[in-house]
Amino acid sequence: MPESIRRRAREDRDEAAPRGRRSDAIENDGGIFRKGFASLTELALSGVQVTACAVDLGSGKVLFSVDDHLSVPTASIGKVLLLIEVAARISARDGAGTGSSGSSSFDAARPASRPRPVRPGPGAEALSILNRTANDEIGDSGLWQHLQVPALPVSDLAALIGATSDNLATNVLLRRIGLDTVRARAESLGLRRTLLLDIVREERGPDDAPQLSVGSARELAILFGRLHAGTVVDETTSQLVRGWLSLGTDLSMVGGAFGLDPLAHVGADHGLRLFNKTGTDAGIRSEAGVITGPRGGVSYAVTMRFNDAELSGRLAVLEAMRVLGTDFLEYVY
Repeated sequence: MPESIRRRAREDRDEAAPRGRRSDAIENDGGIFRKGFASLTELALSGVQVTACAVDLGSGKVLFSVDDHLSVPTASIGKVLLLIEVAARISARDGAGTGSSGSSSFDAARPASRPRPVRPGPGAEALSILNRTANDEIGDSGLWQHLQVPALPVSDLAALIGATSDNLATNVLLRRIGLDTVRARAESLGLRRTLLLDIVREERGPDDAPQLSVGSARELAILFGRLHAGTVVDETTSQLVRGWLSLGTDLSMVGGAFGLDPLAHVGADHGLRLFNKTGTDAGIRSEAGVITGPRGGVSYAVTMRFNDAELSGRLAVLEAMRVLGTDFLEYVY
């Protein structure tokens, strides 16, 4: 990857490193989300580095923020940027993708500046078959590594990423599409502090990006709000991404407060709808999503960086994220 991007990621990482003090940038509009505010403040005082942002979907007003301008490691959340690029290509009218030229959108090098009209529903591009290779193999999250099938359609790979943050599917799609293309798409969406930096690796060496992805809470909260509104590239692209993310089975963080079935919450349940993406790494828990209910909706992003030496520290972080989720639930339900 370009040295400038690698250097920028390291500088952002150092800037946002936990400092063992409460942030001076915690904002809580009108005193709402009191329980979450208190919980996050307690964590910040104990040395956990917190970045968070919550935005009202109706007004676009920032309801809650904690150092939301910082670009911090977000583990797998950057895979959303890959899903957006995949969805944009699938939804292109002529099969060349919203940002490519040639016979196949998945052979493209980078997105073009002028998106083309879209058609409803995926076409042949969604059914393009991609093979897994030895270089793509990776453990940890995902199902494909445990399956025997050697190749899958593009749309199935995207669904695996949305459902289980599948690392193998991520690497296969990135090999075909390219990191530069995903980066160009993110820049076209106005993202400056939110990046997918690399493929998924078992270990990161000195020549690799220091993190899989980085992001700012405000950019992520706004991005998810735009997905909800259907304005990320276009409505068809946004709808595809929302559909994949609604398959997500990880409700261990903020989403654990909503009482939804982790394995089946594509539709409304008690008037609640959720689509989200989580990120997990050593000392990192991160989530971005949209929760809507009878009274309104919130787009949110929360990232915690903490000392993971003791289980108690991890459990405290997860509990605080669920407490904040409870505040979101009370706001929308």
